[in-house]
Amino acid sequence: MKSKYDVLGNYIRLIDARNKDNVTNKVMGINIDKFFMPSVANVIGTDLSKYKLITKGKFACNPMHVGRDERLPVALYEEVEPALVSPAYFMFEIIDNTVLDENYLMMWFRRTEFDRICWLHTDGSVRGGITWDDICRMEIPVPEIGEQRKIVEAYKVVEERIELKRKINDNLQQQAFTIYKNTIGCSDKNAILSDIVDIIMGTSPEGETLNSDGIGTVFYQGKTDFGFRFPTARQYTTAPKRYAQLGDILMSVRAPVGSVNIATENCSIGRGLAAIRPKSSLYSYIYYTMIELDVELNKFNDEGTVFGSISKDDLFALPIVSVNDDIKIAFEKKVSQIDALIKINEVEITKLKDMVSLLLSKLTN
Repeated sequence: MKSKYDVLGNYIRLIDARNKDNVTNKVMGINIDKFFMPSVANVIGTDLSKYKLITKGKFACNPMHVGRDERLPVALYEEVEPALVSPAYFMFEIIDNTVLDENYLMMWFRRTEFDRICWLHTDGSVRGGITWDDICRMEIPVPEIGEQRKIVEAYKVVEERIELKRKINDNLQQQAFTIYKNTIGCSDKNAILSDIVDIIMGTSPEGETLNSDGIGTVFYQGKTDFGFRFPTARQYTTAPKRYAQLGDILMSVRAPVGSVNIATENCSIGRGLAAIRPKSSLYSYIYYTMIELDVELNKFNDEGTVFGSISKDDLFALPIVSVNDDIKIAFEKKVSQIDALIKINEVEITKLKDMVSLLLSKLTN
């Protein structure tokens, strides 16, 4: 069935409900993956009555920084309890849900082509913002509502499979980390990180060498490229300066310090990362040692301290537990099997994400 195209402004309208009655103090932001997340802004002493009050079924978007990030952070709020968003956000709703389904519209917002068009509409300022009128002038295919809901249902089946695999991996990693804590982490710290690994601090290549077209070497700048276990390639460089190797642990050395992923290929790393390279073949032992360090470093953030970055010397000198080889090898034998299952699930998640991308690309048909 061929869809008719129409301008988006015929189906959505701005809303401006404010938190005048102090309904909630839960402030949310929107990440570049188009999901709501707890705001990182410091709102202590802020008059939250001026913030916008978002409820289930409504949309919000951050019109700033589109030119910089090449994405429009927009999300559908699906929680029962209301929340707050910045007064600078656009908050909007669908005029008639019998004509346009909110989940179908959110699928459209997730398309790479949608972000590309948004980027083309940005102004020439440093922030590179987009206007409400620009959003409303964009065209969207609007098939019959029943067809929209069939498309959404197919999309949700794949998304639910992804979520299931993620929960399984969360559980598997927690099991592995519990084994680490019970067999290794319970001992006193008797060594430093540089005793068991080599460490390569990242250096960012020149900006003009970067591209998103797959030309050159995969480049990871920082934690924004991280997934659950493995990073996602978004940028490439034709003039890399520092390298990580396949299997190296990538650690964020800028706020938040300590988050880790594993390199799936030889890659270039920027100043936000360090490559942690095991001196032995005990990769699971090293990985969960780094996970424990992440937990330790996060305590500073939990206590409200801004742990902005970690120097090379401080990273080298981080205290860790080093046990005898028999314990390490026994741990590696047991936990490497768990890590292998996690990797299988992550590969399937990647394939499912490709399927999602295919579904989104076919919305124009």
